Amino acid sequence: MFDALSDRLEEVFRKLKGKGYLKEEDVDVALREIRLALLEADVHFRVVKGFISRVKEKAIGREVLKSLTPGQQVVKIVHEELIELLGGSAEKIHLSPNPPTVIMMVGLHGSGKTTTAAKLAYYFNRQGRRPALVAADLQRPAAVEQLITLGAQINIPVFTKKDTKDPVVVSKEAISWSRENARDILILDTAGRLHIDESLMEQLKNIKQAVSPTETLLVADAMTGQDAVNIAKSFNEEIGIDGVILTKMDGDARGGAALSIRSVTGKPIKFMGVGEKIDMLEPFHPDRVASRILGMGDVLSLIEKAQQTVTETEAEKLQKKILEESFDLEDLREQLRKIRSMGPLENLLSMIPGIGKQLKNIKVDEREFKRIEAIINSMTPKERKYPHIINGSRKKRIARGSGTSVADVNRLLKQYKEMKRMLKMFKGGKGMPRLPRFIPF
Repeated sequence: MFDALSDRLEEVFRKLKGKGYLKEEDVDVALREIRLALLEADVHFRVVKGFISRVKEKAIGREVLKSLTPGQQVVKIVHEELIELLGGSAEKIHLSPNPPTVIMMVGLHGSGKTTTAAKLAYYFNRQGRRPALVAADLQRPAAVEQLITLGAQINIPVFTKKDTKDPVVVSKEAISWSRENARDILILDTAGRLHIDESLMEQLKNIKQAVSPTETLLVADAMTGQDAVNIAKSFNEEIGIDGVILTKMDGDARGGAALSIRSVTGKPIKFMGVGEKIDMLEPFHPDRVASRILGMGDVLSLIEKAQQTVTETEAEKLQKKILEESFDLEDLREQLRKIRSMGPLENLLSMIPGIGKQLKNIKVDEREFKRIEAIINSMTPKERKYPHIINGSRKKRIARGSGTSVADVNRLLKQYKEMKRMLKMFKGGKGMPRLPRFIPF
């Protein structure tokens, strides 16, 4: 996300930090470059104008120009203004005190609305809620079938009504059904179009009037830039929205939509889609996104991902194994599986300050994880527990069983020994940090 913008801003700040002191002219030059970077990122021109004006007002103050680290002070100001531009603070979906909470999903065809509805249901399910999906898109061919398939994948019920083509009827009956089946969150997947038209808006208005949703969320494709902003503005003016979910953020190197929507519409971004998998929907945190834009990483999101993957009991068990130096290949395989379940490795590395930039052009081969797992799977339980017993003949057998070479087996065993040596650093000895409970290896 935001790669193109991040690169441009990083170059601007590198020049600022290289100066021992700043003059007002230096700040003006930097702001001109930041302005161009934002415009090239497809940020709305009025948003850019206001942003630059606010940054300049703060950056040319005496306390900044006369400080010991004026370049870093300017970075701090830009960071704070980016957070405000993105919404200031995270805004959650409001839950109704009288269930069900009805969430009406709206958007154009192709924005990923149906898939996002399922992702949102999965998100709430993991929060301990009892969500259900409603197939209220009765116009797009196979829309109902798609939602049913997605619901089955995540074990979430989908309400359908085959004897009507009226989405208002479906939506109203879904509310009664949800109360009878103790479902506390109801997510309505409504119809979309290739473009905004009068009949689409009329249908959505009728549904909204009939069910009075707790939240109306617009699903917009982040990669369409200013088109997404204009669509959000139109939907808000026509039917009224409470927030936005930006999809395909992982493929958006510019970030214009994310940086413009709040200022143009006054509505917050509540979630962002960061991948195709069903669990790749994240709450939108303006402070964390601003840090990613400026190359500062996003450690909090990384920690949350790890906490979702590793239970406290599992973390304590792992801690004990490391302290007792009994971490074996069985444990290594389990930890690799957990890391893979957290999403693409490049995404995880990009959340670590400094690491993402260093590894930007290095492609992480996910197949290596599968190769390692195949090698460990081909070992006997005893070999996994006591790798030192693996001799030449055992290596040949393991290589044949895993479809790899003896050299691959040797490489894994060498890496395992190196890992064991490094893990000793986390034993909590003098001068050594204790192992964080939430980080899987």
